[in-house]
Amino acid sequence: MNMQQMMAQAQKMQRELRKAMEALAQQEFVSNKGGLVTVTLLGNKSVKSIVIDKDAFDPENKEMIEATIVLAINELSAQIKKAEEDINERITGSRGGFQGF
Repeated sequence: MNMQQMMAQAQKMQRELRKAMEALAQQEFVSNKGGLVTVTLLGNKSVKSIVIDKDAFDPENKEMIEATIVLAINELSAQIKKAEEDINERITGSRGGFQGF
């Protein structure tokens, strides 16, 4: 493969990667913890919503609910990272993306 073909292939992979990452940024990731807390993150890791069940609103549950929200967000962040790595691997052959380019 000559240099021009390699550059064309790299540019094609970059376009595919950009398109896939843009789609991922809009994808919703949802975590429901014990029926008390539901957190929705978008693939760009912005929080779309946090819903706390009305039965959880007891002052004695405050710390548990806060910890549950943290767990849900961390779980979703890990799911999004895995989705990003899966996209990179599918398109570039490497979980880290264009490291060799």
